[in-house]
Amino acid sequence: MSAGDSGKTAKAGAATNGARAAKPAKAAKRPAARPGKHSLPDERTLGARIRPSGARSATRRGTPTSTHASALGSGFLGIGIAIVAALQSMVGLGLFLARTDSYASLLPAVSAWTLLLVTFLGIIVTISATGERLPDWLYGFFLVSLTAVVWLDFVAIAPFNDVGRNASASIAAGFVLLVIVTLRSRWEVLVATAALGIAFVVAIVLTTPLTPVTIPFQITAVALATAPGIIGVILIAGFERILKRELDRVLVQSTVTAPRLAVGMLASEELARLDYDAEELLDAVATGDAPLPLPAPLAARASGLATELRLHLIQGRRETWLFHAITESEHLGRHVTVSDPGTLAGLLDDVQRDALLAALWLLSTDPVGVAAPPRTIAVELGPLSGAPVSAGGHDTVVPIAVHITGMKRNRVDPGVWEALDRVGRYSDNTAGGALHIEVDCLVENPADASRAS
Repeated sequence: MSAGDSGKTAKAGAATNGARAAKPAKAAKRPAARPGKHSLPDERTLGARIRPSGARSATRRGTPTSTHASALGSGFLGIGIAIVAALQSMVGLGLFLARTDSYASLLPAVSAWTLLLVTFLGIIVTISATGERLPDWLYGFFLVSLTAVVWLDFVAIAPFNDVGRNASASIAAGFVLLVIVTLRSRWEVLVATAALGIAFVVAIVLTTPLTPVTIPFQITAVALATAPGIIGVILIAGFERILKRELDRVLVQSTVTAPRLAVGMLASEELARLDYDAEELLDAVATGDAPLPLPAPLAARASGLATELRLHLIQGRRETWLFHAITESEHLGRHVTVSDPGTLAGLLDDVQRDALLAALWLLSTDPVGVAAPPRTIAVELGPLSGAPVSAGGHDTVVPIAVHITGMKRNRVDPGVWEALDRVGRYSDNTAGGALHIEVDCLVENPADASRAS
């Protein structure tokens, strides 16, 4: 090869590299298409991956607990739980030291307490160093250590023939289990707690004479060993439920300031995917990678994109903020249905929207610990009366009807009436076992609003 050819090759390579660098970062992630042939995208517009029939996905599927990390906000709760476990361990250690003279052999008991304290401190330090995570291998080591603690303690107190009165390190092991409540799934903690309870029952049956005098002590010991794990699971479950509910409420609250007709959060993501796929297809036509007329696969792809875009545009003209608030909420979507053919919910101002949403949240909240029938809420808006209600004719009334089944009027939270009072004038009645609330919401006349704009 001559020097001139080498120079031309270098210039061509530099030009090619410059063209590649000028492309968007998203396009660079896709495999390069062969000249004269446009490659189909590897993702549908709704986010599904495109792969050959029969091929297995390389994406690893797992549950939210597969990382074995503390949930959002539960890390600080875990600190408090660890403090409770530490305090109980100190109390149990003090009781053991006060009764050391009565032990036939101190070696098993001292070994049990030493192993328990080393395990407790080691797991705390390791969790703090690894960012509040508890991998499987460390979890297995933790359970093996606690098993050894319980066994050593039972060996030490076997000569007393009374597990309930003399168990110390084995009871503290139940409190140490609290450390993993925020890091492992509920069933794992409950299984470990149940295993500890079974170990206590077996040891009591084998070594302790059961009499009216000894039985209360045995029941107390089993309760002290198993109650921390059960109560911890219940507390964490309730905390996470409240946290998820509040996060759901915050996300839904963002719809209050939305325009009268708009797409929701999920539809916005789908539109972004549609836009990217359409832009890629048009770019392929402009650069000549996709020949004209388009081949059948690309033509079908373009037709599908156009259809989905039209559907999204039409759908966006029928959905109001209230529709998106209900359908995109995990909590409200289970209880509330909306009928708003005239898209009248968009006429409400921000204060009225916030109050109506607050009332629906309070109405859909199930009472804790009460076996109540399924609660359903149906919200109907419209039709407009047509006649203006103000002197200047600038205001009109949007009728809102709320029908609640499975709830008595005396069970309605007082905050519901305060919220509805900010929406408009309301009246309520009970008929057919259901509670009916009618609200006259005063809004700006849409005809005047359109003339003003």
